[in-house]
Amino acid sequence: MNYILNIHTTAEIAMVNICNEEKVLDTLINTEQKQHASFLHIAINKILRKNDISIRALKAIGVTGGPGSYTGIRVGLATAKGLCFALQIPMMMYNSLELMAFSAIENSPDLSKETLFCPMIDARRMEVFTAVYDSRLNEINPPLAMVLNENSYEDLIKKYPFCYFGSGAEKFKNFVKNPSPNLKYILSDISSTSLAKFGWNNFQKNDFENLVNSRPLYVKEFYTPAKIG
Repeated sequence: MNYILNIHTTAEIAMVNICNEEKVLDTLINTEQKQHASFLHIAINKILRKNDISIRALKAIGVTGGPGSYTGIRVGLATAKGLCFALQIPMMMYNSLELMAFSAIENSPDLSKETLFCPMIDARRMEVFTAVYDSRLNEINPPLAMVLNENSYEDLIKKYPFCYFGSGAEKFKNFVKNPSPNLKYILSDISSTSLAKFGWNNFQKNDFENLVNSRPLYVKEFYTPAKIG
């Protein structure tokens, strides 16, 4: 058995699943973003016990390492690192935007092979974390923090079918006054099935992180306002 535990805590909805290769055995979800930290350890213990799987039977742990919620990134990555150190098993760190694109591609088999996929994660105000991938998941534009306007991705939209989606996509939709026929807003969330397939693909490629040197993919620096007094 190739048991893989996947942890996704960088978005509004947190997910933990246990898989045998790419087959999902069980999934637990938390919809309260402020409770991801308290949810995570209990969920891991619960899902392993429920499915009668020893934690020492795990072959690897996969975790979304950003971009997304700063707190969610740190909670998920710290948990995955700690378990992998203790169990002496590899850790896979997933780019949240790439995972979103993978899920959208998996759920959109009828779209043209020329289609570009643009995940957008809400980063407050008019900013999003975003990137662009082709239908083979090749990176066209790297992850970045972008302040949206009506001209965002204009050159790509003129040339290719262009799908955008995610928690920040509604902002862009409001900017588009005269949409190009190439532009398509789609509803696509990371599914447990997609998370399992993405993790298994990484495992087969031995795409593992160095536990000491691995860093979160924040995209932009995290800061908090200075306290006065």
